[in-house]
Amino acid sequence: MSKIKPSKGAPYARILGVGGYRPTRVVPNEVILETIDSSDEWIRSRSGIETRHWANDEETVAAMSVEASGKAIADAGITAQQIGAVVVSTVSHFKQTPAVATEIADKLGTDKAAAFDISAGCAGFGYGLTLAKGMIVEGSAEYVLVIGVERLSDLTDLEDRATAFLFGDGAGAVVVGPSTEPAIGPTVWGSEGDKSETIKQTVPWTDYRDGEVAKFPAITQEGQAVFRWAVFEMAKVAKEALDAAGLTSAELDVFIPHQANERIIDSMVKTLKLPESVTVARDVRTTGNTSAASIPLAMERLLATGEAKSGDTALVIGFGAGLVYAATVVTLP
Repeated sequence: MSKIKPSKGAPYARILGVGGYRPTRVVPNEVILETIDSSDEWIRSRSGIETRHWANDEETVAAMSVEASGKAIADAGITAQQIGAVVVSTVSHFKQTPAVATEIADKLGTDKAAAFDISAGCAGFGYGLTLAKGMIVEGSAEYVLVIGVERLSDLTDLEDRATAFLFGDGAGAVVVGPSTEPAIGPTVWGSEGDKSETIKQTVPWTDYRDGEVAKFPAITQEGQAVFRWAVFEMAKVAKEALDAAGLTSAELDVFIPHQANERIIDSMVKTLKLPESVTVARDVRTTGNTSAASIPLAMERLLATGEAKSGDTALVIGFGAGLVYAATVVTLP
């Protein structure tokens, strides 16, 4: 018989606060058209994107994260010293070690919070949220800060007609804490590594270091393959998440999918047969695809504009490079 005492965590976990940061520079499609043969109409019809934000030299991954996190902590009504763990999802922090989460935890003034990075692409926020929920229920932290942050402008090939218009920069953060009732549903997540070539970095860093390629590595993708996978397979995952939470689409208030492409969003809404009463996040129009940051940024905007309200039931789903995915139902803070 084990001598280990049972953990004393909370019965459930919930999102208590949300914050976002968008870089000050707004980049319209006209800027993208300086380096690719396309048109504003084509970009909008293919993706829904009108503008995106690109970071300047001062708007680093850490700096954007600190700004977004400060807002989330204030929104949650706690102090940074109460944060027990900081989880950062990013693919665009170029220092392999140490984890940028440690720098963020220190700059926020946490009391030696556990801090680590994860790499799960556009599903990273869902992965981080799931880890945070586990920590709180298990008892290893009372409050967990989950951050999705990207500077994808650093990984964008502005001459690649298929991707140059897609990506933006920004940071979104949430504080997850204890709850007396279920407020974060079971996560439906997974990976399909046999499709890893559909979204990837063009070459390893070592190829650039060793002079085997002259162009800095960038993100590339097979657009049609990704579109089909996202529309058909991710709609199934979203339905599984609803089922796991014991809900139907008619009981949803809000749908917050990864902001990859408005055509994908529209197709998922149709496949899921969401009623018109469900508010659908379309932050992609003015923010672009910010990978791990897209869901918390979209959540923050919906709450700030009043399109969604505290206590609403929202389905969130992220999907991307790997290919990886994560979907769950949450109560909005």
